[in-house]
Amino acid sequence: MKRLIFNNIKNRIPKISDTERIALNCGTTSIDRELFEGKLKKHQFSINNVKLDEKLENNSNNILKKYTNQKIYPFTNVNDRHLFNNLGKNGFFSYLIPEKYNGNKLSVQQLSNVLTYITSGNPALGVITMVPNSLGPSELLLNYGTKEQQNKYLPQLANGTKIPCFGLTGPNNGSDATGSIDTGFIFKNSDGKLQIKLTINKRYITLAPVANLIGLPFNLKDPYNLLENQKQGITVALLERGHPGLKQETYHNPLDVGFPNGTLKGELIIDLDQVIGGENMIGEGWKMLMECLAAGRGICLPATANASSKVSTLSMYLYSKHRHQFNLPLIKMEAIENKLANMLYNTWAIQASIFVTNQLLDNGEKPSVISAIMKQQTTERGRQVILDAMDIHGGSGICKGEHNILEKFYKNVPIGITVEGSNVLTKNLIIFGQGLNKSHPHIYPILQSIDDNNVDTFFNNFKNIVCHSVGLVGKSFYQSLFGFNLLEKQTTYFACLSNFVALKGGKIKKEQSISADMAEIMGNLYMAHSVKIYEEHMNISKTFSENVIEKLLNENIEIMNRVILNLGYYPFLNFMVTKKKEYYSINNNLINELKVNEKIKNELLNNVYLNNSLEKLLKLDKLDKNSDEYIELYNNIISVGEYEINIDNFKENEGIHKREGAEYPLVC
Repeated sequence: MKRLIFNNIKNRIPKISDTERIALNCGTTSIDRELFEGKLKKHQFSINNVKLDEKLENNSNNILKKYTNQKIYPFTNVNDRHLFNNLGKNGFFSYLIPEKYNGNKLSVQQLSNVLTYITSGNPALGVITMVPNSLGPSELLLNYGTKEQQNKYLPQLANGTKIPCFGLTGPNNGSDATGSIDTGFIFKNSDGKLQIKLTINKRYITLAPVANLIGLPFNLKDPYNLLENQKQGITVALLERGHPGLKQETYHNPLDVGFPNGTLKGELIIDLDQVIGGENMIGEGWKMLMECLAAGRGICLPATANASSKVSTLSMYLYSKHRHQFNLPLIKMEAIENKLANMLYNTWAIQASIFVTNQLLDNGEKPSVISAIMKQQTTERGRQVILDAMDIHGGSGICKGEHNILEKFYKNVPIGITVEGSNVLTKNLIIFGQGLNKSHPHIYPILQSIDDNNVDTFFNNFKNIVCHSVGLVGKSFYQSLFGFNLLEKQTTYFACLSNFVALKGGKIKKEQSISADMAEIMGNLYMAHSVKIYEEHMNISKTFSENVIEKLLNENIEIMNRVILNLGYYPFLNFMVTKKKEYYSINNNLINELKVNEKIKNELLNNVYLNNSLEKLLKLDKLDKNSDEYIELYNNIISVGEYEINIDNFKENEGIHKREGAEYPLVC
């Protein structure tokens, strides 16, 4: 019987590849594991550093005031070129680097704060600051570099002498990061020295046009077994600008948003001591990337979504209070109120989940599954916030000008959605698929015992998951009958459904619709629990937080019902099917709470740079509406950009175009 069950399960589960195994073994689990267990424990975090440090704020203000125009690259004047010197000298590239290397290492929370602050003022500057403080040479050197490499490069990275970039993606590997990555070969040169011959074609590389220190991952092969350790596979090397054969000749233009992005090409010869960590780290590149990405992906892109969402929500709330149409302020119209409420709700979910994730990271966790959830959830919700804001801002939102607060964020939205793995991939394949295998309390031990062909160990683990599943079904049925709160109930339902979905085994990779729905449920639950935890720590408004949680869980009801219907166990699980109750009043409650609770407004302002337009809106909100100052400022704020027409351009094209007896000025 044991062998029969073992073989049946083994046939359902595809063999785990080496890259998948490395990904599963990298990072840690925390709240993601608790979701699969069906119940969260009490989490207690520090709230001492949720505001940006005063020194960091002053430092950031100096740069933001000097570079008010979003567009940094391509350079238009000599002052633009000085930006990177200024950033380097003022420590903006050193936030991962310890003091022993002359760095200014920050906590995760403070790094998130400063990235949010800079991005809220200038998204292009946010990207430029983000990259050196995310996955790249600094972090890889700190974790895996030789002492010689660390002592040479980390001080130069800290003071901006070296500007880093990380060249991973190419024409044939994007979201599939190592799928068809550039390949290098070990060879012995004429002096008998082992070297690497490598041809690269990298694209989408942020900071590539200005970088002078390049992290370069590639697939290293040793066809003649020249290496003593006989290791090969994904390897990461470090090159300086001007390396023979390295070409940094072209750049990309991501939607005109104005940060450096470009290509790395060429035919290269690399010494083995240029591999990060030296010869011993050959073939360890995928592990290196997975371990670093587990943390980095959960910090930087969520911070940018936080910045754009906070500025958009606060500015459109203030704008709609004062902008009149049909003899009414926009905020008095229910349609606009609904848009604002959705913006506020999504922004609050982003902010709360960032707080929780940053705390986990600062406590030493490296939550790879949660970082995937954060990337997908925050950038998608950030996109929705911007779209709703554009609807409210109307014509002012689509015309360039001083008071168009949204343009710079609107143009950046697709970039956050796309980079570090497309959200389509993240949602359909990674979050639930990796979560099930890594975060579930019992599945990975089962996979390991199958891989080891250990029937006894397998059966012990199999009994554990059977007991876990039976217990969850009973608990779910009990909670469906009695008055448990919806968050607790949905957490149990998710864990229970996960065990049934797990019966599909390897089919989950192909059945991406159900995998995506389970990922969405899991992500929404993480956001909901984050809002609850955030309220427990910050004490902003219990009513407001409950309304945000209710909207998150309402999103889940429809998705859960769809999963149950399509899972194949509908008659057995139909007690989980929930009727959706969404009252119109919930949006009104959110906006009313914002109006009367100054804490909410202060949280939206937290870590946000006050540019000229936002300052004007805040000032307008404090003025007497009948005063001349109010009227003048109001008229200034609702104006859109106007640009003088150069009449000289038309003179040489002037003519008279006649048609059906009429005369028309011809300008073409």
